[in-house]
Amino acid sequence: MNTKFDGVGAAVAPVGFVKSELSRDKAHRIPHPGTLGRAVKRGCDIVFAVLALPIVLLAALALLVANPFWNPGPVLFRQTRMGRNCRPFTALKFRSMRETSKATRGPGDPVEHDRITPLGRFLRRSRIDEIPQFINILRGDMSLIGPRPDFWDHAVHFVDSVPGYQARHVVRPGITGLAQVHLGYAEGLEATFKKVRYDLEYIQKMSPKIELHVLWRTVMVVTTGFGAR
Repeated sequence: MNTKFDGVGAAVAPVGFVKSELSRDKAHRIPHPGTLGRAVKRGCDIVFAVLALPIVLLAALALLVANPFWNPGPVLFRQTRMGRNCRPFTALKFRSMRETSKATRGPGDPVEHDRITPLGRFLRRSRIDEIPQFINILRGDMSLIGPRPDFWDHAVHFVDSVPGYQARHVVRPGITGLAQVHLGYAEGLEATFKKVRYDLEYIQKMSPKIELHVLWRTVMVVTTGFGAR
């Protein structure tokens, strides 16, 4: 598949690709959440994101001081990922890995743990590396809770190789989610099959109850480090 790019380097999905991916794999097709539910969820997302902005700023300032010693390089990491309706967006994170000029790892390859910096290990274990994505929430790219957005090139591969993968994109991707709190940083093809099952379960059961469950499990992950591999 040929993917176009705009003037600033962000991938733009061809219209035909988006339409075809949202209509395929009918066995896993699920209805979109109701309008009222989406509006309430979006309102809660905005409130959480606004409240989190001072934390994002303080963390960024702290990393400006700490990075030269334990995590040399830029504070922020930007990556094109697949979002709602299979459309691309630029996800923000605090960088936790050493920069490299090597080719990007493939969709089935494991995380390159040797590239994670000493400070980066702490950022990943505590999930602090994810908090710049509150800016993505304010932009409308993401939600607090939802399927984890995958790197664009990997996502395009998974659409063709993982049943139900495209169906997880009927909602905004999330900073945390049902799959994230149960599987941690699920990488590779086999883990993606498991991740999709959790994501579809979340979308099918979307309710205040499951949102609270995910929030509680997220607190446990952050405080205990479980799943933050």
